[in-house]
Amino acid sequence: MHRRLIVPSALAASLLLAIPASAADYAPGAPGIGDPYYPASGNGGYDVSHYDLRLKYQPKTDLLEGTATILATTTQNLSRFNLDLGLKVSEVRVNGKKARFTATGDHELEITPATPLEKNRSISVVVRYAGKPSQLKIGGWTAWHRTPDGGVAAQEPDSAVWWFPSNDHPLDKATYDVSVSVPDGTQAISNGVLQSQSSRLGWTRFNWRSDKPQASYLATLAVGKFDITTDKTDKGLPVLNAYSKDLGANAGAARASIERTAEVAEWLEEVFGPYPFNALGGYVPNVTSGYALETQTRPFYSPRQFVNGANVSVVVHELAHQWYGDSVSVDGWKDIWVNEGFARYSQWLWSEKEGEGTAQELADYVYAQHPADDPFWTVKPGDPGPDKQFDLAVYDRGALALQALRNEIGDEDFFAILKGWPTAYAYGNAKVGDFVRYAERVSGKPLAGLFDTWLYQPTRPAAPAAAASRIARSSAATAKPVQPKSWQKIAATNTIHDHGHDH
Repeated sequence: MHRRLIVPSALAASLLLAIPASAADYAPGAPGIGDPYYPASGNGGYDVSHYDLRLKYQPKTDLLEGTATILATTTQNLSRFNLDLGLKVSEVRVNGKKARFTATGDHELEITPATPLEKNRSISVVVRYAGKPSQLKIGGWTAWHRTPDGGVAAQEPDSAVWWFPSNDHPLDKATYDVSVSVPDGTQAISNGVLQSQSSRLGWTRFNWRSDKPQASYLATLAVGKFDITTDKTDKGLPVLNAYSKDLGANAGAARASIERTAEVAEWLEEVFGPYPFNALGGYVPNVTSGYALETQTRPFYSPRQFVNGANVSVVVHELAHQWYGDSVSVDGWKDIWVNEGFARYSQWLWSEKEGEGTAQELADYVYAQHPADDPFWTVKPGDPGPDKQFDLAVYDRGALALQALRNEIGDEDFFAILKGWPTAYAYGNAKVGDFVRYAERVSGKPLAGLFDTWLYQPTRPAAPAAAASRIARSSAATAKPVQPKSWQKIAATNTIHDHGHDH
């Protein structure tokens, strides 16, 4: 009896050794990537390297049909994982095999592969889906703009869920191939370089490639009838700009602004270092929104940005984001200052270059516009909270912090930092604290106190602190500086952060 009990135990032990992992070793990936501002954004358990999107869009009906092939690597043993998508899914395959799936929440697609996925393995996920993006509302709003001749996906902090499945957070960046079939006579605009274009049976297919890591919210799609201009920079970089054929009175001002894209980019290279991507340009669709967005390689501009005439300052802002925000992206959305403070400050530097007011004069003017009891000072650019993420203070007070830094460490170190930072963190992610430490390392000065004053204290820096940073240098800090010549153009871009919904 005793021996008969031992044999099954020994057999069981040997069987356990033959099995690499039990079901208990596999767990679902997290339904969010861990961003405290947006807990449902992104997902855990895998890292995407590439999106291949093959789409068909009918402007008359707003019907989008898609097949997305996603290449990724697992970061844990996965029994199940999520993608972010709001449209209806008809089939999912993981590593070529059909997988079970279900839609949960506002935009979660839960996928259970036929067999669990081991950690550190390459996987492919194919998702077939369709729907009308303009009918999809999440939290009462949409990132999809319906236009008279098509549709546009461009929004921050989310836009991907309206048109393709993704790990929808800047922490998981990937390369993209976007192939879009539209009716003949209609164009499809996306990120990167137009690889090819072909027509068949009344439909034209446009194949776009963005070959450097790109956050999902920076992927864009615009379908409509556009006038397109193309060129190349002196370094051979392709430039493509697109303008809706129905921009009305704003058409001339839009072109007069966007056609200076290559010029602005060349100047920004002097400030921030080599341009980080494979293409350049911008597009202006016939939308009713008022904002602009730094969609990678090809910023989106609303026609209303040009209602008062040409405004190159908005082009400067969005192109600066190609370094600060696109190449170096936020680690979490609380780090928005490493995007917006620098893009705003680039507008101040452009003003300085054009002889329309120095950055110092603009800093003094901004400081004087906001008395101590102005709610402007209660917003902390270093951690503004989701409801104030795109508040004017993140931009203007964020730029004040950079002028204070410039005055503290001098131009040589300051501009070395502006150029070195995008190289040090190229194609990655960074926090506000990473920038503070980088600035301290380059300058050799302790700077935590300076950044705390300008980025984290919910009060107006008092006259002594402001004076120490050489901002508001009058003794009583009450004298009103003269308005710089560039102020109106810069202020006209304040709607740049009015994204049309409540964050």
